[in-house]
Amino acid sequence: MVNELKKAVWAGALALGLAGSASWPASAQEADGRKVTKRVTPVYSAIAQQARLAGTVKLLLTVSPDGTVKSLKTLGGNAVLASAAETAAKQWKYEPAAKETNEAVAFKFDGPK
Repeated sequence: MVNELKKAVWAGALALGLAGSASWPASAQEADGRKVTKRVTPVYSAIAQQARLAGTVKLLLTVSPDGTVKSLKTLGGNAVLASAAETAAKQWKYEPAAKETNEAVAFKFDGPK
């Protein structure tokens, strides 16, 4: 019973931490490729903030001819930070092109100061 209560409290704290978030500096670097027309900055979750997480998340985006992010693959980075990077990257827009392309992006999370 006590273990179940601990699990429930932990799950609730995790859910609240993911729901409530604060902005922390994060920058993105793209390899030479299609021009980004709309960037969305990742948002640090409360859990990342409390854990003082920092680091780089590398993503490979598949961008459709109309410039929307069709899919993505995380190539490396902390799972909590990767979630924030993925959410932001899915909202990016690129210039139109004749065909689908793959774009490499690295998000650098500086962490709380």
